[in-house]
Amino acid sequence: MAESRPVVGITTYLVPAAWGAWNMEAALVPADYVRAVSSAGGAPLLVPPGSSLPETLAVVDALVFTGGSDLDPSLYAAEAHPETGGVVRERDDFELELMRAALERDVPMLAICRGSQVLNVALGGDLEQHVPDRVGTELHREVPGVFSEHDVAVVAGTRLSSILGDRHDVKSHHHQGFGALGSGLREAARAPDGTLEALEDPSRRFTLGVLWHPEAGEDRALFEALVAEAAAYRASRR
Repeated sequence: MAESRPVVGITTYLVPAAWGAWNMEAALVPADYVRAVSSAGGAPLLVPPGSSLPETLAVVDALVFTGGSDLDPSLYAAEAHPETGGVVRERDDFELELMRAALERDVPMLAICRGSQVLNVALGGDLEQHVPDRVGTELHREVPGVFSEHDVAVVAGTRLSSILGDRHDVKSHHHQGFGALGSGLREAARAPDGTLEALEDPSRRFTLGVLWHPEAGEDRALFEALVAEAAAYRASRR
């Protein structure tokens, strides 16, 4: 009998959606996340807001914190920028609680776009609410609903560099970034305009946050590394 795959929890959006004759609030996630986890050898499990934290953490061997709308700036003691919007406080509160509980247990995690911002805020950092104010361009989100493409320079000696090397082409769609870094986090990659694009916690098993969208590209290296860590975490709990 083949050994079961490690279970990778994937957080979901909480948004209005339409299907068939229905138009109502839904917990959903782009299928690219599910396919990326599955193709890397993991067993995807969707984790919507409202899930039980103890039961979720008892089942999952790793977590993917997904992209989505802006976090409520009050969560990091800031006033809202005019470009900050789409806040879903129910999702914010759930994911911050899940993130902190997972960090406490050292659950392997890959935090993507909004997810990496949740990671930074969960550890006491804050956010840059509108990157174009600083850089003067829309490099990271040129057309709403379409991924922008640029490269990043990965910091030597980081966990990220051991996975991706020193440079990497990425698909990006964000207007917010990282402000002050949360406790224990370090820089891992920057975009050509100087924007910090990735961070990590070297003291933990596998805690990576990237502002780009690896699930949307053809490169599955980050998901393969996450699933490998998930398998090791699963074995350590037996």
